[in-house]
Amino acid sequence: MSQKRPVALVTGANGEIGRSLIEALHRDGRYRIVTLDLSPLPEKYRPLCFETYAGNILDRYLLDQLAAHHEIEAVFHLAALLSTRGERDPELAHQINVEGTLHLLRMAQSLTLRLDRPVKFVFPSSIAAYGIPTLEQKAKFGRIREEQGLEPITMYGVNKLYAEHLGRYFMRHYRMLSANSERSLRLDFRSVRFPGLISAETVPSGGTSDYGPEMLHAAAQRKPYACFVPPEAKIPFMAMPDAVKALMGLLDAPREKLTLPAYNVGAFSLSAAEFAARVKKAFPTAQTTFTIDPARARIVDSWPEDVDDSAARHDWNWSPDYGIDRAFDEYLVPAIRARYRDR
Repeated sequence: MSQKRPVALVTGANGEIGRSLIEALHRDGRYRIVTLDLSPLPEKYRPLCFETYAGNILDRYLLDQLAAHHEIEAVFHLAALLSTRGERDPELAHQINVEGTLHLLRMAQSLTLRLDRPVKFVFPSSIAAYGIPTLEQKAKFGRIREEQGLEPITMYGVNKLYAEHLGRYFMRHYRMLSANSERSLRLDFRSVRFPGLISAETVPSGGTSDYGPEMLHAAAQRKPYACFVPPEAKIPFMAMPDAVKALMGLLDAPREKLTLPAYNVGAFSLSAAEFAARVKKAFPTAQTTFTIDPARARIVDSWPEDVDDSAARHDWNWSPDYGIDRAFDEYLVPAIRARYRDR
């Protein structure tokens, strides 16, 4: 590997997005990949990386060492505590999702000054940043725009929205009262609000939007599945390859073209009943029932039924590769069926 290529840091590298992103960055070839996660990266992914670290994003000394040893020009900050765990331990969620993000923004800003060019900080936000009070209002919003309905009801959503504001602050206003503030070089923050993500490569991790992929995995194993949201619950989803495509596309977008600090990106929208029907079509023995968990269902009901991603399409030519049919027929069903074929 050439020592002259710039470095891309991926935090949360062991997660669903992280592993797919490592593969995409390796195929792209422009960056040496440095990863950080609480747990060691599996052997399969280590040859793709220049350096891998097991550690905590709350460890400021570790982040300082990363910055000292690597000329990091791009940060993909994927590490987070998700919505379900975040509701069980809101204080820990705040520490990881807000304080951890703050530490990484501080590191990226110091690197920006040291390298004398803006470090790109790519942040995956979420539709959890939205909070819609009633189902009537949810239906009225339809495809929600970036500035609408920003009253999240989960700690995870609150954290994501606050992190978006932190990124905007670091990019536009950081230390505005210091001497020479107007001439100060600042980092380059970019964010996408992901819908529910579905991966064919990893098993669902218990997130609030995971009822869809959980249906698929249960059906492939010929196990019954009790969905915790009602049949009519509807949110947008996206296949993992499109999530990675969005991150890479946003990374490459010319700064002067970007008009928003955080963009919606969409692919397709399904109700739980429609998702179950797709699963039944692929796996005729599927046994999906609906046993409602009111608290978790309330969270899903507060999220939009779809997103308006026209700004992303206009500003950086966003377009998903996987609509409903292709996502199920070419990506999800074949891979998940193969995973459990011999079990």
